[in-house]
Amino acid sequence: MAMAEHRNDKKPPSVPTPRERGGWLAKIAPGVRNLVAKRETPENLWVKCPDTGEMIYRSDLEAALWVTPSGNHMRIGAKQRLAYTFDEGVYERIASPTVVEDPLKFPDDRSYPDRLKSARKATGEQDAMVIAHGQIKGQAAVVVVQDFAFMGGSLGMAAGEAFIKAAQEAVRRQVPFVIFTASGGARMQEGTLSLMQMARTTVALNEVKDAGLPYIVVMTDPTSGGVTASYAMLGDIHLAEPNAMIAFAGRRVIEQSIRETLPPGFQRAEFLVERGMVDRVVPRSEMTTVLGSLLKTLMMGRSASKAA
Repeated sequence: MAMAEHRNDKKPPSVPTPRERGGWLAKIAPGVRNLVAKRETPENLWVKCPDTGEMIYRSDLEAALWVTPSGNHMRIGAKQRLAYTFDEGVYERIASPTVVEDPLKFPDDRSYPDRLKSARKATGEQDAMVIAHGQIKGQAAVVVVQDFAFMGGSLGMAAGEAFIKAAQEAVRRQVPFVIFTASGGARMQEGTLSLMQMARTTVALNEVKDAGLPYIVVMTDPTSGGVTASYAMLGDIHLAEPNAMIAFAGRRVIEQSIRETLPPGFQRAEFLVERGMVDRVVPRSEMTTVLGSLLKTLMMGRSASKAA
């Protein structure tokens, strides 16, 4: 019994504590581990060129105004466009009028209000058109930008009201009116109400022209449908970014209708310059300078005509 009790009194062998890992480098420089730790790469660090497939460092692309080394003028949002257009990127936002949403209760596999909600979340804007006022190379102007990321820049009641508001602001402030178009055409969810905006925007432009104020259109990729059939073709001067697609109907639709093969480059900005539909193709890096020069010249002519 004594021997058994003596055995039970023995303490179990101690379990060795695990050694801290880190090695000699952790001992002499504890902060080094944090410096060489693996870091996650942001998903949007690189952007693929649509033309060549080349991977471009995002910061380099932003510095180049989203123009790739191959010359592709990538689509940009309204905020970027306004920042690139106005002097020092400073401008005053002008609120757009509110309209009734989904007036036709449009039937679809996904409701129109849900589509609007998704577009607003993706772009941060209420609709496809954004209005601002500022200086372009020292010349005050009202600028409208259509954002293709918002439901394809489609023209609906909200966009029509925004365009009319911008035209009225240009007349009230007695400054030129500039628009950057990017649209697939009328918004189908609003039916005839969308098509009515073509006529309403034309009437608003008549007020701008009656006031003797310049109206310049800058067509970006793509500009098509009812937008091309209305205010995009009513400018005093028509500019376009390189290789922008400018059309009413699509190439395939036209070829099937006339049963002919269209020439290369058809409906592109350079093709349309040769045929007088576009006055000049301007690279994005030169757009502000060209706009500023044109606006000042046109406003000088307006002052001279008034003095006469």
